[in-house]
Amino acid sequence: MKVIIIGGVAGGMSAATRLRRLDEAAQIKVYEQGPHVSFANCGLPYFVGDVIEKQSALLLQTPAALWNRFRIDVQTSSRVTAIDPTKKTVTVLKLETGESVTDSYDALVISTGAAPRHLNIPGAERALSLRDVPDAVAIKDVVDRLSQQTLTQPTAVILGAGFIGVELAENLRHRGVAVTLVQSQATVLAQFDPEVIEPFQRTLEMNGIELKLGARAASIGEHSVVLADGEELPADLVISSVGVTPDHHLAVEAGLRIGSAGGIWVDDQQRTSDPNIYAVGDAAEKVIFASGDAQMVWLANLANRHGRLVADVIAGEKTSARPALSTGIIGAFGMVAAITGLTEKAAIARGIRHSIIHLHPSSHAGYYPGAAHVALKVLFDPESGRLLGAQATGKDGADKRIDVLATAIFAGLSVDDLMDVELAYSPQYGSAKDAINQAGYVGNNVHSGKTPNVQWHEIAELIAAGTQVIDVRTRDEYDVQSIPGSVHIPVDELRERLDEVRAEGVVVHCRVGQRGHIATQILRSHGIPARNLDGGCLTWRAGMDSLERKQYVSSSRLP
Repeated sequence: MKVIIIGGVAGGMSAATRLRRLDEAAQIKVYEQGPHVSFANCGLPYFVGDVIEKQSALLLQTPAALWNRFRIDVQTSSRVTAIDPTKKTVTVLKLETGESVTDSYDALVISTGAAPRHLNIPGAERALSLRDVPDAVAIKDVVDRLSQQTLTQPTAVILGAGFIGVELAENLRHRGVAVTLVQSQATVLAQFDPEVIEPFQRTLEMNGIELKLGARAASIGEHSVVLADGEELPADLVISSVGVTPDHHLAVEAGLRIGSAGGIWVDDQQRTSDPNIYAVGDAAEKVIFASGDAQMVWLANLANRHGRLVADVIAGEKTSARPALSTGIIGAFGMVAAITGLTEKAAIARGIRHSIIHLHPSSHAGYYPGAAHVALKVLFDPESGRLLGAQATGKDGADKRIDVLATAIFAGLSVDDLMDVELAYSPQYGSAKDAINQAGYVGNNVHSGKTPNVQWHEIAELIAAGTQVIDVRTRDEYDVQSIPGSVHIPVDELRERLDEVRAEGVVVHCRVGQRGHIATQILRSHGIPARNLDGGCLTWRAGMDSLERKQYVSSSRLP
């Protein structure tokens, strides 16, 4: 069997090496249009920032090494320009010589990835993008040159605040560059819910990154970027990170089916509409967990996983792809934001019923030095309790909690099951009641109806409608900050002051929700149907900050 693979990075090389391990006799050829194969594209921003000092560290394999170990014929600087499904051939342009050759296949794997979205504004040609090692070298060369200046601080404008844009912003700040992030949406990392990502945004601003949210670039000049509202930003360096599109023109021209999300349509074995052609990685659509919708998911781990799966299918193994959870994580200046599964705004958009809990546990035992708060948001089905999604932010511990929750979602666990998950415990690593277990306890209270909750964005409307909101924190906490319209009754005084509580329409809150839960139980035991503010005023404050930021962005960017 002769297998041709177009694209030699994550998905393509996973398919090639796995297929060799399954079939020693297969003839495997990889065509890669770039000069490098199997490079660490997720490490590119950190090469720009000198965190990864050597370019060679990004190059995981070479054509010679792949031939020696796997007998895989890797042809770099070789661009496939056409696919003929009828003849089962590809046309290949050798970029170094200009020669065009034709090659045949029994099975073809398309792993062409995603291409940077084109900027259609004057001066767009000045903007650099980051897709491969030569791109990273080009950006780093500019930064190195700018860093040699002594009279003025170098300036950079990054258009787009997704994962790559934010990672580049952090690394440029580490290099001493003044950075402005321009984002068309109301928050950075728009896949997160607003109250979750707000602390992460504040971290960026506290470390000198200027955020221009709800803004678009109108033109790029020689030394500046002009926004649509007329504001001019100084820019010695301009980087376009406004998103990517599936690099699937070969599939389109070959007549392969393009799916509803805009990527190459594939079945659960990564087979395209042509039974001899497969597609993996960022060029191919994914089926999303919970909704079953097709969506583009730009994640290296999925590309690797589906590359391996394709090799299994080609070799005759019985296997199929699982729905994608879209699990991702990013860090900047010590703050981490992580996500898996369904978000609240995605659930609302898709009409999926859901319950929500927020909590703010410690990363490890509070009495052990260095404990930090982890903000967790968990979604689950209100009837079955099945976990639907989670988000986490914090300076320590967010990564392992999101991984546990991603595993739990994959396994089909319920929020109640989290109470019984047995995790490793030592004071410097976790708590006897780990954050995951606490999510189970809080989720069980809500799911079982013991502690009905309300969300941060419902409070203002409830107060306006006459609901009594009781702050059960201490007097010192209340004096520092309180929810407008709330009344103060500390939880330790609540039993003696029941005459001050209305018999209906009561919401209680504390800082993070635990004392609010106790107060709710006290009131409900006295026949008062109280509800708890989910996540306490800590979540409320983050949500209100995000709402105020959104309102400011909307008003300030009006033409």
